[in-house]
Amino acid sequence: MKVLTVIGARPQFIKAAALSRIIKNTDGISEVILHTGQHFDSNMSEVFFDEMQIPKPDLNLGINSLRHGAMTGRMLEGIENCCVSEKPDVLLVYGDTNSTLAGALAAKKLGIKVAHVEAGLRSFNMKMPEEINRILTDRISDYLFCPTKTAVENLQNEGVEQQPDSTVYFTGDVMYDVSLYYAKSAEPSADIRSLAASSERFCLATIHREENTDDPERLQSIISALNGIHEEQAIICPLHPRTRSKLPDLKEVPRFKVIDPVGYFDILHLIQNCSIVLTDSGGLQKESYFFGKPCITLRDQTEWVELPETGTNIIAGADRDVILNSFGQLRDNTFQPSTELFGDGTAANKIIDKLLHA
Repeated sequence: MKVLTVIGARPQFIKAAALSRIIKNTDGISEVILHTGQHFDSNMSEVFFDEMQIPKPDLNLGINSLRHGAMTGRMLEGIENCCVSEKPDVLLVYGDTNSTLAGALAAKKLGIKVAHVEAGLRSFNMKMPEEINRILTDRISDYLFCPTKTAVENLQNEGVEQQPDSTVYFTGDVMYDVSLYYAKSAEPSADIRSLAASSERFCLATIHREENTDDPERLQSIISALNGIHEEQAIICPLHPRTRSKLPDLKEVPRFKVIDPVGYFDILHLIQNCSIVLTDSGGLQKESYFFGKPCITLRDQTEWVELPETGTNIIAGADRDVILNSFGQLRDNTFQPSTELFGDGTAANKIIDKLLHA
């Protein structure tokens, strides 16, 4: 079996590490990796391939820095050409990016089976581009690999299992696989190790979602809240390039520590050594839970609906007062993560087995 894997953004590189490692050591299956170029600079892309030893992409479309429609359209055309030349048996996509949707559309129109890893997630907010990508990708996928049982229920409620040739599986979360695997051996950079050690207690913050970066009021409110928290406890914030470009327009600039985006080993070290995570990232919400760290979610909804139910994750949106109150509630919390929410750490093996024997 030949698999064409489409990736383009940081979370997808991490997820791909889990499956690529298994594929490399499994008879009867081979992989061609196609990088759309959605995340293209060294801190957002190359570092993940280097440190996680993911096979370098065989193909790179170099498509980035465009509006959603233009980006998705160009990716669709490029991925279609690669499908024609590579003739894969299955096209594999991850998550909810423009790369995900373009890959699924290109393959489906050519009669190539589509496998969606991280299927069934829903925030129920159609203003989010990611929600649109998730729903449309699930609707045309042949294999839907769900990270949680809630994701399975979402697809059942939408009638996806009634679609001809669509099969839903609960496999667990491949990011949990990756976290368990690399937590044992990951070596952070000297700079990050020193930065983390310089504060007895610190918070880790990230901001990158369009709903926050493209709304000056929301972004200003979040920055103001982080500044307030920083007066009590240091904040380290690896900042997305899009967010950094918006800072000159704000009345109140960050007074906390802002650094460039970091690689996976560095972010693992920061998560493991921080006291609280504040983020609008879906992946970081999970990773904070994996390592027993409370999380304040800087969004109005989350696709990981299980996490707020545990009481370890508070949905604070962009409201300064809510963010500050949430910090007050969670700053002294400690907990042991349940092993039931995201599977048993063998999601990648289950996915490869289903593909080979479906």
